[in-house]
Amino acid sequence: MRYCPHCATALVWREEARRQRPSCPVCGFIHYEDPKLVAVAVISIGGKLVLGRRAINPRIGYWSFPAGYVDRYEAVDAALIREVQEETCLVVEVEHLLGLYSEAGNPVVLAAYAARSVGGALVAADEVSEVGLFAPDRLPELAFPNDERILEDWLAYRRQPMQC
Repeated sequence: MRYCPHCATALVWREEARRQRPSCPVCGFIHYEDPKLVAVAVISIGGKLVLGRRAINPRIGYWSFPAGYVDRYEAVDAALIREVQEETCLVVEVEHLLGLYSEAGNPVVLAAYAARSVGGALVAADEVSEVGLFAPDRLPELAFPNDERILEDWLAYRRQPMQC
C-alpha cells in the first residue's frame, strides 16, 4: 500500500505499536498487514487420506491436503467446505479443529480441520491436477512443512477415544 485509502496522501513509514508501519501523515491512518488465513481439510475415506497434486504455485506438482484461503467475512468452516468442493468435488462436513499453524516471518496461518465426506465424487478440479487416496503411512512427498505437523495432529486425534 502506497497511498492512504482515506485521503490519498502518500504513506510514510513510522513506528506504530512498536513496529514500522505505513502511516498517513495527514489523517493518521495506519496500515496493519494482517495474516492471511487458510482452511485445511484432512479427509479420510475408507482409512485413506484425500490429497491433491498442486497445479499452482507454490509447490506445484507436490501433494497436499485440500486447502484454500478464507475470504474476508467468510466463516472458516464455510471456506473449508467451499475449498474442498472446488478442488475435489467432494461435499464435506467439518468434524474437529486439529490446530492452528503459523511461523515467524510467514504471513499465512493455517486452520486445519478433520472433515468427513458426505457426498460428491472424488475428482480433480480447480488448482489440482489429480486427486488420490493414500494410506497415512504411505503418503507421497508432501508440499509444505506444516503438512507433516497436521498429519501428526490428525493421527493423534484419531487415536482419542470417542466421546458422547
